[in-house]
Amino acid sequence: MATITLSGNEIHTVGSLPEVGSQAPDFELLKDDLSTTTLADFKGSRVVFNIFPSIDTDVCATSVRNFNKRATDLENTKVVSVSRDTPFALKRFTKDEDTNNVMNLSDIRTGEFGESYGLTIVDGPFEGFHSRAVVVVDENGKVIYNQQVPEIGQEPDYLEALKSLL
Repeated sequence: MATITLSGNEIHTVGSLPEVGSQAPDFELLKDDLSTTTLADFKGSRVVFNIFPSIDTDVCATSVRNFNKRATDLENTKVVSVSRDTPFALKRFTKDEDTNNVMNLSDIRTGEFGESYGLTIVDGPFEGFHSRAVVVVDENGKVIYNQQVPEIGQEPDYLEALKSLL
């Protein structure tokens, strides 16, 4: 269980992020057309998972914009944002913000991603949402970087996440 804060108040997640060097857990997430995707669909590409509570909050939207801007020059790398938002909300954001370098995926159907990656919040006002985190995996699905952001209102460390790809 990870302890993080929301506006300075302690809250907790169901577990801890996958450890660096471990195999990333498999998942099934929804695309904006309601089809599904799994970790196997990314085999052969490096993946930066930008994970957050909701696209409709300022910091979450900012993280998608920042990763979108930085993703343009990454070789063999996909940037994937994951939240419990509906696929429709994620599609609207992509269209409104023109964030085409990022794939937005939804964990709304099962919550399996949040559970297996240890980031579903279990108490407080954001109970059931994902905590803010970044997990980077290599071409074979091995975790090469992780960051559990300690305060939900704080942005992730973009530079450190991207340095893991060098």
